[in-house]
Amino acid sequence: MRIPGKQLDQAVVNGIINAEQAKALQQFLATQHTGPHFDFTHVLYYLGGLLAIGAMTLFMTLGWESFGGWGILAIALIYALVGLKLANLFASKGYQVPAALCAAFVVTLTPLAVYGLQQGLGAWPDDSSYRDYHRWIQWHWLYMELATLAVGAIIAWRYRFPFLIMPVAVTLWYLSMDLSAMLTDGDFDWQLRKLVSMYCGLLMIGLAFWVDIRARHNGDYAFWLYLFGVIAFWGGLSLQQSDSELAKFGYFCINLLLIGVGAVLVRRVFVVFGALGSCGYLGHLAANVFKDSWLFPITLTFIGLLVIYLGILWQKHEQQLTQQLHACLPAALQELLDNRQL
Repeated sequence: MRIPGKQLDQAVVNGIINAEQAKALQQFLATQHTGPHFDFTHVLYYLGGLLAIGAMTLFMTLGWESFGGWGILAIALIYALVGLKLANLFASKGYQVPAALCAAFVVTLTPLAVYGLQQGLGAWPDDSSYRDYHRWIQWHWLYMELATLAVGAIIAWRYRFPFLIMPVAVTLWYLSMDLSAMLTDGDFDWQLRKLVSMYCGLLMIGLAFWVDIRARHNGDYAFWLYLFGVIAFWGGLSLQQSDSELAKFGYFCINLLLIGVGAVLVRRVFVVFGALGSCGYLGHLAANVFKDSWLFPITLTFIGLLVIYLGILWQKHEQQLTQQLHACLPAALQELLDNRQL
């Protein structure tokens, strides 16, 4: 937790603490803060790390095909060894963010290594190249994805950096899309793909919640799983087609539920996508159902003001209501929510 210096100064002015205590508290918090935060040093860390990761994933060129399958595998393994060496070196010196980025770089090399192995063995099923892995949905990416999940789990268990869940979460998202291609034997079925994305997203959200509970006393290992789980679920849900106004209202209610879940778990990704879906439904009402009604904008304005009033009431009684709600929850979930609100 970081407290701005102005707030500490104001606490001194108000007589809450004295100047010596403020200085000691600021020094203590500086030593306790070990996680990543937004400053120029960390911007450089992530910029460099993501450039290296992107070079071996999104920005891979066809020139690498000239090395052949075994050459690609060998280069990927060499890069992985260098990445692990750097991760160990940085971790031993206390540079956790660079260590996490180097370890994540190793995980992102796994699809390339598997691709090279399949090419070398002559087991690659078509004329597609590795660069298509991040662009197209294909059933035969599954081998690369499953291997990446396995390597990601091992690396995350070894180094215990929350950022290592990012490549795992991205791979699960890819897997949710490629599963539909496998189920249809490569045929394009848009409706099935939307359903698979929606249900796989729900599974990822469930996995994220389980990880959140298990790791509640440690780092935020669930962030990336929540992010891509919500993207997969909300994307599949929002692309569903229906002429029923009742179904559209159900979609609106689900998005309101997402906002509520985000508020309870203190996860902004639920709130952001829930708000987008809710606004989309209200836009549908304004453009189609009530397009000729002068009463609809007025009613919506009053609803908005009512929501603001409810927010004021919640702010007044937040502590009492929060305590009452928390008392109804399991102990593990209470600890999770208490940690999130620190």
